[in-house]
Amino acid sequence: MNRSLDPRTAQEISRRLAEFLAVAPDRVRTRREPAGRGGAGDQPDLLLSAGGYRFPVAWKASGQAAAVTMAIQCIRRFADESDGKCIPLVAAPYIGEVGRRLCQEAGVGWLDLSGNARLVGSGLRVNIEGKPNLFKRAGRPRSVFAPKSARIARWLLMNRDHAFTQRELAKACGLDEGFTSRIVGQLEEQQLLSRNADGAVKAARFDTLLDAWREVYDFSRHHIVRGHIAARASDETLRRMSEQLNRCNVAYAATGLAGAWLWTAFAGFRLVVLYVAELPGEQACRDMGFHETERGENVWMVRPNDAGVFQGATVRDGISCAHPVQVYLDLKNHPERAAEAAQALRKNLLQPDHA
Repeated sequence: MNRSLDPRTAQEISRRLAEFLAVAPDRVRTRREPAGRGGAGDQPDLLLSAGGYRFPVAWKASGQAAAVTMAIQCIRRFADESDGKCIPLVAAPYIGEVGRRLCQEAGVGWLDLSGNARLVGSGLRVNIEGKPNLFKRAGRPRSVFAPKSARIARWLLMNRDHAFTQRELAKACGLDEGFTSRIVGQLEEQQLLSRNADGAVKAARFDTLLDAWREVYDFSRHHIVRGHIAARASDETLRRMSEQLNRCNVAYAATGLAGAWLWTAFAGFRLVVLYVAELPGEQACRDMGFHETERGENVWMVRPNDAGVFQGATVRDGISCAHPVQVYLDLKNHPERAAEAAQALRKNLLQPDHA
């Protein structure tokens, strides 16, 4: 039983289901802690009945990808072992795009307390989306994908075919072993990594780990200096910046659309985005023709919130470029054709054979 499911929340789930099925609230029968065949982890948090349908429900206090994955595994096992027909549901305060897709791929329905749902069964099809998140919290809770913590997820994604001891992870990511142990424990609790017989860990499922990180990733948390460089083409701007930063011995890595272009030659681009270990001085900026402005900007120099963004950076066509995992994350909510570039990058480089 999920301890975060209090009676008031259970009542709200029942009320929402009645709303989606267009029946009176008292027509939804609610049962807590139903008997099941599996262990405690296989039990749904609620068993609802309405309109001739049975709905075993797995509740999560968060609708992020990692939590939804755990709920799917639980409720799917129960539904597979259950006698009779039922429509398994994942429920949360709000379920985002990634969580919804995971449910659909697993053949599991979902609903959230913000008013969105997808319920599909024999003679039943309810699909309601577009309702805003009514449960946004101020601030940012600590997460396995916080800037420093995310070094571990990044390393596991970059090396998805290999398992690492916690000591190896700590050394590779430049973290102390105690901190690494805490983050690994949280990732394991969220079923985002798995252990082999020797205790070494690896990404449990590449796609789920990448999606879970991308769902909460926010590029704007880096320090972004926007500006303009006059040039005939964006690749000329990129090379001019690369040459100047090399002369100044400033570590850098292209990302965003410029990074995607270096990795996949996907389309042209206007905006050049570079991570820089330190912002170049005034003379270096003059030498590359950069002047700070937000009008007509075609360059972002980005001081990252953690040096981990440089993990896996490599030289492509003479230019330092961030690893495809980092470039893919950074393309989220970028302008121009960033969404298409992210799809191309994932299709070509972030599939199992390439990860």
